[in-house]
Amino acid sequence: MAAPKKGRRPAGGQSRPGRALALILIAMVALTGGMFWSGHTTPRLGIDLAGGTSITLKAKAEPGQESAVNETNMNTAVDIIERRVNGLGVSEAEVQTQGRENIIVNIPRGTNEKQAREQVGTTAQLYFRPVLAVTNGGPAPAPSAGTSGSPSATPKPSASASGSSTGEKPATPTAGATQGRALTEALKAPTPTPTGTGSASTAPKPSGTPSAAPTPDPATAALEQKFTALNCLDPKQRTAAGQGVKPTEPTVACGEDAPGVWSKYLLGPAEVEGRDVDDAKGQFDQQRGMWIVTMDFTGAGSKKFQAITGKLSSQADPQNRFAIVLDGEVVSAPSVRQTLSASAEISGNFNQQSAQDLGNILSYGALPLSFETQSVDTVTAALGGDQLEAGLIAGAIGLGLVIIYLVAYYRGLSLIAILSLGVSALLTYVIMALLGPAIGFALNLPAVCGAIVAIGITADSFIVYFERIRDELREGRTLRPAVERAWPRARRTIMVSDFVSFLAAAVLFIVTVGKVQGFAFTLGLTTLLDVVVVFLFTKPVMTLLARTKFFGDGHPWSGLDPKRLGAKPPLRRSRRATGSAAGPVDPKEA
Repeated sequence: MAAPKKGRRPAGGQSRPGRALALILIAMVALTGGMFWSGHTTPRLGIDLAGGTSITLKAKAEPGQESAVNETNMNTAVDIIERRVNGLGVSEAEVQTQGRENIIVNIPRGTNEKQAREQVGTTAQLYFRPVLAVTNGGPAPAPSAGTSGSPSATPKPSASASGSSTGEKPATPTAGATQGRALTEALKAPTPTPTGTGSASTAPKPSGTPSAAPTPDPATAALEQKFTALNCLDPKQRTAAGQGVKPTEPTVACGEDAPGVWSKYLLGPAEVEGRDVDDAKGQFDQQRGMWIVTMDFTGAGSKKFQAITGKLSSQADPQNRFAIVLDGEVVSAPSVRQTLSASAEISGNFNQQSAQDLGNILSYGALPLSFETQSVDTVTAALGGDQLEAGLIAGAIGLGLVIIYLVAYYRGLSLIAILSLGVSALLTYVIMALLGPAIGFALNLPAVCGAIVAIGITADSFIVYFERIRDELREGRTLRPAVERAWPRARRTIMVSDFVSFLAAAVLFIVTVGKVQGFAFTLGLTTLLDVVVVFLFTKPVMTLLARTKFFGDGHPWSGLDPKRLGAKPPLRRSRRATGSAAGPVDPKEA
């Protein structure tokens, strides 16, 4: 009889379960402590469970640019809106296209819900335009004899750029008849030539007498008429002022200097665009005690900004100003006194929210399309709550049936399975609660379904291991070596099964959007936890219980009774009887 090879651990050798149990116990205590320390003791809920707002946006193209409403631009808009909302810390905001020209935004109820609603459809088309003329925001009255100009409202100190010294926008006395003369002079005056974006149309210089003046350019005359008639006190006119105007064309716009006080601007072609802004953020200026928005430009943007500020710094007021125009409205119009390049800041009547909102919008970029809000619906949690209750009842029934089956079929072994399910449920709950503030994970109905499906996956792992142990007992081995010999075979089967489940969850998460991703994420998470629990809890506990008299001696209620399993005589006895037999053995008798 060949002697066993030295240095090789016998198949029935015992493992050290204490280390594995200590490791998972430490992990459970640490995760639970982290949950209570963070203050988030419950998982975040999705819109279907917590309620919230559902917004439908419809894309609209500028005149002559109907082809801009395409799949590429819609997907870009979805990505920007999603990053904007997530930048506010809103959990599980759903942003997805519906049809060719609609975007659905679902915002769960939360602290930033109102702020997110205000940003989802903001196009954030940002341009830096030279100022040609500025006056008060009302329409120009009809000129009459004796009409005297009255100064417009003094604009607020609205913007400055890094390295510059900019003051308040001075009052511009161009009301009444003076307004018309100022506009004419602004259109005559040379304006900075835009870099690669065209130039503003200017009227030919008139001769000494009005009768000898050449016919003004039709575009210039139309722009002058539009500027004169613009009433910035009318919200509809403010909104429509710059619509349909290309960046390469001059335009008119309104800007609010103080609450209820407006100015109107005649602006040249855009010199710098929003895409030239590399980063923007709202922050509090400690020295001046005010909120500002700082902007850093890209390499190309810095060159453009340097070129325009270099030209404007040599002009007289108001032609030495550049207007920061956001979605057709002048946010600020600072005067420029020296050449600037890399960065700038916007200051004015900002509070914390408005500064951070503007920085968030500029930082994540402008939407490639304009959107109009089709509907804003408030979603209540009542329907989702009813469905959640029904799902939890179904899950409880399924869990109860699984426990009944385990108790009836495996008897004492069911205790190990129930404890393992409890550990898995605890880890799942704690991790979901921690993932809420960490990555914005929110529990929705499909995610709950994924957790319920995971009950079957976890129970299947226990059954595989238990059946392997029973097979070893049927072969005539005692329980302690049977537990160790069954583990390698059960481990391979469990790993293959869980790998397939995790792969399916990963593929589903990648190729789907919206709530289905919640199902896939939860399924993948619970599958990974199944591996952890089986390796660090189920196997060590089984090893420890195999050393007890109740399980080791095969008590009828242990689920490991050799008689009930139809076990063969012990293998070692059979080998000794065979080895001690004298002479040849008849095969039939064997």
